[in-house]
Amino acid sequence: MSSLSRRDFLGGALAAGALAAMPKNLFATVNSPFHFSVINDEIGDDFGHVVDVVSKEFGLEWIELRGMWKKNIMDLDDQQIAEARRLLDNAKLRVTDIASPVFKVDWPGAPISKHSPKRDTFNADFTFKQQDDLLNKSFEIARQFNTDRVRIFDFWRLDDVKPYRKDIDDKLREAAEKAAKKNIILIIENEHECNTGTGAEAARTLDAVKAPNFMVNWDPANATMLGEVPYPDGYSKLPKDRIGHVHCKDSVRNADGKVAWAAVGRGSIDWLGQFRALKQQGYNHAVSLETHWRGAGTPEESTRQSMAGMKDVMRKAGVLS
Repeated sequence: MSSLSRRDFLGGALAAGALAAMPKNLFATVNSPFHFSVINDEIGDDFGHVVDVVSKEFGLEWIELRGMWKKNIMDLDDQQIAEARRLLDNAKLRVTDIASPVFKVDWPGAPISKHSPKRDTFNADFTFKQQDDLLNKSFEIARQFNTDRVRIFDFWRLDDVKPYRKDIDDKLREAAEKAAKKNIILIIENEHECNTGTGAEAARTLDAVKAPNFMVNWDPANATMLGEVPYPDGYSKLPKDRIGHVHCKDSVRNADGKVAWAAVGRGSIDWLGQFRALKQQGYNHAVSLETHWRGAGTPEESTRQSMAGMKDVMRKAGVLS
């Protein structure tokens, strides 16, 4: 056997072994009380291929939209939106929400945040002055994709947000009022690089913005980046009737003490307890895989492995059959 053919043989054997080790119903259609979903661009930029992976391989009926074809969803033109809708319709995939970048910018007049990116984030590059127009556009895109939910953020994280907190809260209230007129629910993500980053901070923000169409996109892994134990600690602080979306990823503390992303089920988060608690509370909105971990070499393979881990934990929690 030549060295080249030996490598091919071994590579094929390893791939076959990996597939054999995966749960046999990884590729089966799922049944869950949640809208089991995945963020599309965590898999790749080719939206047609992503749709095939999500619907045929993962067996899902829901998908969360953030970007495609190397564009943020807010920058898609009419032709691209029409093509995306065609692909989704053909695959019978429904959209959980529009994962917009609204309010993921610096607050004007405040010190520039150390979290303020020096480059685009998920192909989003918008200024504060563009946010009102961006918010309005997100409502229209949500309508085009037949969803009533738009994700937003709480501006790049400040070392001391107190001097600006009231004005920021006013801006969030204003956004909720605009959304209500369009029958849109805003889901603010607890993002560790933004001013609402933990369960405790999300509870504070929800208390400040009491609009019923203003809910939280609960992301336990983001909370770990700020030192919070997300379940049960952070989760216990949240008003359960205002959890409107859940992101699933995992994290682990490395030997150097830093927290890093991990494949779902291989990290430190008690997803078994979290899923059981969500089921017990009667939660029936989206639970969406947001991979972030890239340890399998490619975004697609990393998502595939995290999807297998997520399904395994969900089955053990009794929220997937």
